[in-house]
Amino acid sequence: MAEQHTDMPTKYDPKDTETKWYPYWTNGKFFEAEGKGEKEPFTIVIPPPNVTGRLHLGHAWDTTLQDIISRLKRMQGYDMLWLPGMDHAGIATQAKVEGKLKEEGTSRYELGREGFLEKAWDWKEEYADFIRQQWAKMGLSLDYSRERFTLDEGLSTAVREVFVSLYNKGWIYRGQYIINWDPDTQTALSDIEVDYKEVQGHFYHMKYPLKDGSGHIEVATTRPETMLGDTAVAVHPEDERYNHLIGRTVVLPIVGREIEIIADDYVDMEFGSGAVKITPAHDPNDFEMGNRHDLERVLVMDEAGTMNENAGRYKGLNRFECRTQLVKDLQDDGVLFDIEEHTHSVGHSERSGAVVEPYLSTQWFVKMKPLAKQAIALQHKEDKVHFVPDRFEKTYLHWLENIRDWCISRQLWWGHRIPAWYHKETGEMHVGHTAPSNPEEWEQDEDVLDTWFSSALWPFSTMGWPNKENPDFKRFYPTNVLVTGYDIIFFWVSRMIFQGLEFTNERPFKDVLIHGLVRDAEGRKMSKSLGNGVDPMDVIDRYGADALRFFLATGTTPGNDLRFHWEKIEANWNFANKIWNASRFALMNMSGLRYEDIYIDGEKTIADRWILTRLQETIRDVTRLMDNYEFGEVGRLLYNFIWDDVCDWYIEMAKLPLYGDDEAAKQKSRSVLAHVLEQTMRLLHPIMPFITEEIWQHLPHTGDSVTAASWPEADRTLEDAESVEDMELLKSVIHAVRNTRAEMNVIPSKEIDLQIKPQTEAEQLQLERGRSYLERFCNPGQLSIDSALTAPEKSVSHVLSGAELYMPLAGLIDLQEEIARLEKEKEKLDKEVERVQKKLSNEGFVQKAPDHVVQEEREKEKDYLEKREKVTARIQELQT
Repeated sequence: MAEQHTDMPTKYDPKDTETKWYPYWTNGKFFEAEGKGEKEPFTIVIPPPNVTGRLHLGHAWDTTLQDIISRLKRMQGYDMLWLPGMDHAGIATQAKVEGKLKEEGTSRYELGREGFLEKAWDWKEEYADFIRQQWAKMGLSLDYSRERFTLDEGLSTAVREVFVSLYNKGWIYRGQYIINWDPDTQTALSDIEVDYKEVQGHFYHMKYPLKDGSGHIEVATTRPETMLGDTAVAVHPEDERYNHLIGRTVVLPIVGREIEIIADDYVDMEFGSGAVKITPAHDPNDFEMGNRHDLERVLVMDEAGTMNENAGRYKGLNRFECRTQLVKDLQDDGVLFDIEEHTHSVGHSERSGAVVEPYLSTQWFVKMKPLAKQAIALQHKEDKVHFVPDRFEKTYLHWLENIRDWCISRQLWWGHRIPAWYHKETGEMHVGHTAPSNPEEWEQDEDVLDTWFSSALWPFSTMGWPNKENPDFKRFYPTNVLVTGYDIIFFWVSRMIFQGLEFTNERPFKDVLIHGLVRDAEGRKMSKSLGNGVDPMDVIDRYGADALRFFLATGTTPGNDLRFHWEKIEANWNFANKIWNASRFALMNMSGLRYEDIYIDGEKTIADRWILTRLQETIRDVTRLMDNYEFGEVGRLLYNFIWDDVCDWYIEMAKLPLYGDDEAAKQKSRSVLAHVLEQTMRLLHPIMPFITEEIWQHLPHTGDSVTAASWPEADRTLEDAESVEDMELLKSVIHAVRNTRAEMNVIPSKEIDLQIKPQTEAEQLQLERGRSYLERFCNPGQLSIDSALTAPEKSVSHVLSGAELYMPLAGLIDLQEEIARLEKEKEKLDKEVERVQKKLSNEGFVQKAPDHVVQEEREKEKDYLEKREKVTARIQELQT
């Protein structure tokens, strides 16, 4: 048994509490999965953060939810593996390292590829340590013995295996295609790395002259600079306006190139003039049309977005400078006859913010249709991936059903280099796990793979795959739950699912718990430009990790966004402080009590029996809600149980025996209080690990850490329905008396006579059993409990469920104010009666609602009617 600490500080300071326990947990290896034995395994892999800097609130939220599940499952007896790791984040990390090199007066080109990669690895080590420090401050129960990185040797082997396997199946190919190109970072982007924004632009209307001089055809574009690469004009084959022009030739203005007018079903006759310019090298739809008609592809700009030699006199201008000059020239030539204001959606690079250029390029692609087909089919089976909330399954399936091939090559140095080699003389291509046997005659592809290519393998590559005999792969894969934001369902979740199915024949995880985005108090997305970002480490420095974690866990429901409020963080600190002070009081009154001395059987007070019953109910409800990922409801239940039931009611009531002379009663209350607090610390531990460990270590306990303690199980032998009924009546009486004292400005220490008229003999017995509590908390000069009582003159009355309450306040009561108060109470009851009767008169509700719900409403109706009748009678008494 671990030593019980008794020197709990007088003041709750999260910094002192939180700094000591994380090293204790990690040094004690409490978070390390056993990897063998009889325990059922449970696995979570962390969504690997980028090694580019600080973790933001979204990371804090995501990892808090994972940690709650991990700590819960560990306490429930599972062999819990929460595997940590980080992502090399190709584009983002390379941009950061290049920025640092620029500050140092050098560049990657001066260093060369190997020199640059050394600098990138130095960056990775520095920021990996920083991320681990942040994980520690958050209190994350990660198994660091299994930490992985997307560029480590094992994961690199997995990446090559997948690439080569898909290539050999014909599902990875290399070819020319229109891709999303970022001219700033000079790399390709996948479709989901493009952010579309509404931009105020223009529609430029132009006349292309027919070669024979007999007229012209009108076209329009939002990107006039691309006209320099036009190789056709297209019309719809059924458009009668242009039937006579199909097959004829126009002369491309400025350039002078002769291009044909072609017919294609893709053209929308109703849009604009019904004729469209075709630029196969700079538009994905034009590219497809060009393939159908065997059109030439004329590329008019380079990878930096600068106009090339095919742009003629505009060579050397960037694409926007070219647009300005070209528009002027077209107007001067009479070609451009109208410029129309036009708001349209323009793609921007998610990484750099640059306007994305549809660009003809030779890249590597993954054929997505066969992979998507498997993933779609899975969702029609019993062992499908379960989305929580389930509405996100539709979002996921819609994307898969409309998927395009995935461009996986990136023009970077930091990342998994594509395992393809080209013969220096013959141009022959070799794709394999290793270079050809005569490497000096071959050159490896310069590009690297999209970061998401390696991330898609994360659930199984981290477990030792492709070695399917790896003990961790055999024991911990597939994983149980993935926790992630809805914003990366397409980027990551979908790709893990189809790669998992393809290479392991299993879903990579059973559940996907989806959360939203953290927004500021006004609902705006946090961003550098708005200056509204909040660093979670700053929150921890001010209020502690437990206060932040409780906010993140309970601030919203699954799938929805979370608004950040400093006031709520402070309120959660107050909650922690309440727990601390209550625990200190309890410990001061159980000095010397050992774990083996705790005895909660035998005779107990009403309060003892009630709090033990409430504890069992709370255990049962919290466990159910935890298993359903309803952490917000878990937090609400625990908050109410701890603040209201334990602190405000039970501890106050326990003071009677604790301060009394009956040693047996005193010992029993100590035992109950110790048991309730110890079990409550276990329940709260997954959400607030630091303060619960601190308090648990001071309480009588067995074991070395609450993180290794067993999860509480409800014990029906400790439930007592009678005590719950007793306490509800006693609490309602005490509430009424306290409220009346406050309203009448009567101080708590001043005695007031109290008369209680029970409704039945059962309530009479309840009140008599709780007489000691009524005398202590109502401070009556004289307490009368009698069913034959009548209301005294000039008294305040309350109609409760099961009793009427009279407090003679001669000289203190204003008769008219009391009548007004009762009339307000009657108005409330009138509304409740109207509400419940309207509900019960609804045949749809009565027929469709569960029987117990309908019965509850009928009981409410009866209760409200009885209360209203008594209040009405009391008003009449006072008025007469």
